[in-house]
Amino acid sequence: MDLFSRTWAALRAAVASLSDDDFAKPSGCRGWLVRDLVCHLVIDAQDVLITLVTPSSAALTHDAVTYWALSDALPSGDDPLDALIVRLAAAYEDPALLKFHLDDVGAAAGRAADLADPGTRVSTQDMVLTAGDYLSAYVLEWTLHHLDLVTRLPSVPGPPPEGLAETRSMLEKIAGTAFPASFSNTDVLLVATGRRAPTEAEHEALGELAARLPFVLG
Repeated sequence: MDLFSRTWAALRAAVASLSDDDFAKPSGCRGWLVRDLVCHLVIDAQDVLITLVTPSSAALTHDAVTYWALSDALPSGDDPLDALIVRLAAAYEDPALLKFHLDDVGAAAGRAADLADPGTRVSTQDMVLTAGDYLSAYVLEWTLHHLDLVTRLPSVPGPPPEGLAETRSMLEKIAGTAFPASFSNTDVLLVATGRRAPTEAEHEALGELAARLPFVLG
């Protein structure tokens, strides 16, 4: 849960450091500008708040790893929710308003996470898991989206090293395979999730694993 707080705080600080012009640049999410990604983060923060106040007495069905499902199809941008995010982001017009909304809702989500009992069972998307596992699953979400945020913004700080390491570990568990030790944590996350194509050397190092890529998380 401490890692959730650190990765979320780092991502929010990165957004706060953006210039207005940065919001119109492409992000690492296919079909989304930076403003669209930040709008998605607002929705994510709302989901965290909703889930943490949705307790369940049912049996546990998932943990931080099984929370994620794998697909081999990269997003096309045709999903209705993805299209809605783009329209919502455009409606803000002034990037300062989008920054303010993320800071406001995001800070509340962070406080709720700090106050949560990690053993409490919560319900979301027809799953029941502990609050601790739910917040651990979001370490992966924050870290990947932090990489998306800085794709074309090299001057903006990236995600914390500990978040990158934990996200790599989680991704390897989700995929049921380990990536070559020669790959940095960042390169594993970018290549494995289809955010960039492997270089010729990386493709060779991946061996048969290359044919299974990308691992699309949903």
